[in-house]
Amino acid sequence: MHASIDVRTTEAAALTDLAAALCAAGHLKEGEPIPGGRAAEDSFSLGGSRSTEEVSFYSRNRAVLALSLRYCELTSLPDSLGRLAGLRQLDLTGNQLCALPESIRDLLDLQSLYLDENQLTSLPSSIEGLVGLRELHLDRNRLTSLPATLDRLTRLERLNARGNRLGAVPESLGHLTGLDDLRLGGNLLESVPHALFRLTNLVTLDLSENRLSSIPAGIGDLTRLQMLDLGHNELTSLPEELGHLAGLSGYLYLSNNRLTSVPKSLGNLVKLAYLNITDNRLTSLPDTIGGLASLRELRLYNNHLADLPESLGDLSNLRELHLWNNELASLPRSIGNLRSLRELRLQDNRLASLPASIGALKRLSCLDLRNNKLIALPESLGDLSSLAQLDLRANRLVSLPDSIGDLANLEKLDLRWNKLSALPAWIHRLEQRGCAVLR
Repeated sequence: MHASIDVRTTEAAALTDLAAALCAAGHLKEGEPIPGGRAAEDSFSLGGSRSTEEVSFYSRNRAVLALSLRYCELTSLPDSLGRLAGLRQLDLTGNQLCALPESIRDLLDLQSLYLDENQLTSLPSSIEGLVGLRELHLDRNRLTSLPATLDRLTRLERLNARGNRLGAVPESLGHLTGLDDLRLGGNLLESVPHALFRLTNLVTLDLSENRLSSIPAGIGDLTRLQMLDLGHNELTSLPEELGHLAGLSGYLYLSNNRLTSVPKSLGNLVKLAYLNITDNRLTSLPDTIGGLASLRELRLYNNHLADLPESLGDLSNLRELHLWNNELASLPRSIGNLRSLRELRLQDNRLASLPASIGALKRLSCLDLRNNKLIALPESLGDLSSLAQLDLRANRLVSLPDSIGDLANLEKLDLRWNKLSALPAWIHRLEQRGCAVLR
């Protein structure tokens, strides 16, 4: 079936068997070969990128190096798959595989194996034979466990097993010291094995959407972490050792837990760019929060914050601050020091006034004050020359400062659900220059 393609006889036979399986599944016509060959080089990048085609293969020097059979409704694979001895990349995403052939152990050169979105409940012990494997993708299967012999995959750098039914991970996982990306989110984990903290080369760790009630102090040993996701668990507290992760430069997700506070050591994360602690039970923030010198986005909505520390104003690189649905009655004067701020969302709080310093936020493009208890606005709002949207719905405003009419870049002004006795004349000026005014 692949006589026109110059591959080894044994590999051509394996491709023929695979084509027959695809034909049975309705993804190839009778006698139709799997498309590919040397001409498929542009569709594959053996450095990690997957084929742009769902069904294709790539060969070089008469050896099949990459094979993609994605979303083909395959329920099984022929045992002859193991004859593709030179295979480096195998993509079987989106099929209906419940098992893998034992012959998979013969793919000694395999570096990347994609098995996402299948129906696997377990992995065969033969997978330990894939000694060259660097990436193993197992997301959205039905796995209840991982092989205890997983540590024999000594070259593994990335392990993705999100969205399975894992209640635990083997202690042997701690021997995979070459791992830099580990994603175990969306499982049933109730605890984190201490062996995991031996993986000191980890750059990305995802433990989100599990049932974790605590995080051991050993988390502080993972000093090379750049991204940590602990969101959507049942955490009531965090260890001070979290502050040892000075290498965190990307994201820290702590959302959707049961946290009433965060450790003071959080302020040590001077490289962190994004912090999400939404949907918790926070009543306050530590003064050390101002130490997050690189922070660009801070999300704290859906908590019980009654006030904010003055040190918040030290976040000179902050661009977005999301504080809606808290219990804030006031804002610190230092908020005017957030000179990089573009977006400030304060809706659904208890604010009766705003500090005059808010007028110093020259780069602000969005200010949302809905559903507070404001009775007047500071004149300094008129200094927000970059403001693009001002939303004041559901407040108790009885008057507005004339300076709002001077906001040259204002594109939308929402005044609904207030108690304004009359609209000022400058409203007409705003409308004439194209600002949408909702009243």
